[in-house]
Amino acid sequence: MPLNLSGIFIFIPMQTILPPLAERMRPKSWEDFTGQEHLIGPSAALRQMIEAGVLPSIILWGPPGTGKTSLARFIAQRINLPYFQISAIDSGVKEIRAVIESASKEGKAILFIDEIHRFNKSQQDALLGAVEAGIITLIGATTENPSFEVNKALLSRCQIFILNELGKESLEQLIQHAVQYDVVLKTKAITVQEVEALIYYSGGDARKLLNVLELVSSTLSSSNQTITNALVESILQKKILYHDKKGEQHYDIVSAFIKSIRGSDPNAALFYLAKMIEGGEDPKFIARRLLILSSEDIGNANPNALLLANTCFDAVTKIGYPECDLILSQTVIYLATSPKSNASYMAIRAAQQTVREYAELPVPLHLRNAPTKLMKDLDYGKDYKYAHSYDGNFVDVEFLPNAIAGKKFYEPGNNAKENDIRNQLKKWWKNKYNY
Repeated sequence: MPLNLSGIFIFIPMQTILPPLAERMRPKSWEDFTGQEHLIGPSAALRQMIEAGVLPSIILWGPPGTGKTSLARFIAQRINLPYFQISAIDSGVKEIRAVIESASKEGKAILFIDEIHRFNKSQQDALLGAVEAGIITLIGATTENPSFEVNKALLSRCQIFILNELGKESLEQLIQHAVQYDVVLKTKAITVQEVEALIYYSGGDARKLLNVLELVSSTLSSSNQTITNALVESILQKKILYHDKKGEQHYDIVSAFIKSIRGSDPNAALFYLAKMIEGGEDPKFIARRLLILSSEDIGNANPNALLLANTCFDAVTKIGYPECDLILSQTVIYLATSPKSNASYMAIRAAQQTVREYAELPVPLHLRNAPTKLMKDLDYGKDYKYAHSYDGNFVDVEFLPNAIAGKKFYEPGNNAKENDIRNQLKKWWKNKYNY
């Protein structure tokens, strides 16, 4: 193709533009899909809807690179309806109305909206009438919880399907499928000897995995068609940090992480947190461990620890990587520097052991509920003393069965808050428990 720029004649040969590997590998049949068996397996509800050609408006919710766009396109091919695709990042009400007008002329169409959570309320509201009338079968894709990011009116008209993060096995299958069936990789006779580095750099994202595979394969010479971990590391200029989520090292790192927080060392705790983050650990797993630790190792020495850990879990669930690393860091530092107590942990374990030993002990009669006359005649609730009827809203009565009367399970920890609790218990139970 000749171009004339400021008197300079340039000839650019015409070439066939080959789509990226990730695009070439989009599923064309049910067998091409990797993972998401709960959605596209032979007996899955979504697959049955698609095969029957009766699909409601749906929202596909899942992490990046789990197949949301591929599934939407596949659905359109199988159902054989006009297909429109827009992105909420660079589209608005004008584009929505244009699609609705075109769909009305066709009678019905599928509209796929990527990143639908980025639409504001008015943009989402613009879809309601067409979805309600059946002019548009909406397929929305989002990485965010639709309960928080999609209007309730639109959400009520859609069925939500959750796509799970692809595991190692699924990612390995994707690599082998690409090597076996992609025309370019097949022609070059690529052999993938080691997959760990490819999977590590993908972060569980299928699109990113195929992009890395394509990049690495493009650097191979005719004399070397084998992909290894060392080769991937050398090309991407970053050393892989192995973190097998199911292996021994995984549990060693988690153990060191928890013990560092329990031991009040924020620096060590941050080091192991960073190892887990860089190794691709599920942030919800980390947040869940912090939530457990806040009760097991801090408890009533600082009740706010549980509140912060719970808020951390909620925030991590909504935000995900990469931004949630800041929230995890803040929470880890707070928990590591908090006063510690395992009194709640020890108390429930002691109570559970006693229950196992005295499983058949009945509830004392005066503590039983008496909703019927027969129960009252049997002395259910008789002589029960209502604490609020006494000074200080307290009355010294026995609540445990007689066989274990006076048994103490909770021993307050040696810290400021639980020392206050100890003093209050001494005041209340001076004649019963040894506090």
